[in-house]
Amino acid sequence: MVTEKTFGAKAMDILLVIILLAIGLLCVMPIWYTFALSLSDKAAAAAGIVRLWPIGFNLNAYDQIMSDEKFIRSFGISLQRVLLGATLNFIVVVLTAYPLSKTTRAFRPRNIFMWVLVFTMFFNGGLVPWYMAMKSYGLMNTVWGLVFAGGLQVFHIILVVNFFRNLPKELEEAALVDGAGPWYTLVRLYVPLAVPVLATITLFGIVYHWNEFFHGLVLMSSTDKYPLQTYIQQLVVTIDTTTMTEDEYKKLSELSNQTLNAAKIFIAMIPVLIVYPFLQRFFIHGITLGSVKE
Repeated sequence: MVTEKTFGAKAMDILLVIILLAIGLLCVMPIWYTFALSLSDKAAAAAGIVRLWPIGFNLNAYDQIMSDEKFIRSFGISLQRVLLGATLNFIVVVLTAYPLSKTTRAFRPRNIFMWVLVFTMFFNGGLVPWYMAMKSYGLMNTVWGLVFAGGLQVFHIILVVNFFRNLPKELEEAALVDGAGPWYTLVRLYVPLAVPVLATITLFGIVYHWNEFFHGLVLMSSTDKYPLQTYIQQLVVTIDTTTMTEDEYKKLSELSNQTLNAAKIFIAMIPVLIVYPFLQRFFIHGITLGSVKE
């Protein structure tokens, strides 16, 4: 027998499902619209009549982008940057967060280091001193310049510090009684238990290094060394029509900024869309636990 209370609970569940489906649709629609626009012809894109389906279906925008050797090279540079940057960010954040998660009795200068890190979140030396520092360290025109340009992500450290502080102290005490040192405790105890928050900061690092374009624009003097986001940001501006063949010029004449930009945006989204589903199950759990402070 269905009671009034049970019926109300089921109705609420159905309402929540409808709301979540509507929110999910709102998130997917911009991506789908971008994809449809990238496959439409120049006239339809310029007239603004593209909605859910391509009009005048063609692959000219993708042909223009994928036939460019510089685009393929910049894609590889971005992959290299993401791999190095996310790995370095992971290692440095873990090594910094572990001692900062201790009490002041165990690590006396803890508060000093923590205040210095927090200070850097709100204040910086400015663009010119940053550029001079990068140049003096010999990081111009190198992938390491792109990796180090963003600096240490203090927000990631705060998340991991709070996560470590919420772990039961008895676990570390038991490890110390068994003869485990700090390195063994960190690698074999803290890191496995902190998988949710570490997966979260890894996702943050991947998205940051993949989407960031300004550092490539400032640090690289040649388009051959641009990361993907910097290259596609400059692609329309730097197209050299003097070296084009007749077929390439014909394809370019059939393109518009809207279709070409839509294709660039969609291609740039693909790696993040591939990685995110594998890490999103840790996302909410890691953010929630890492943001709680005792």
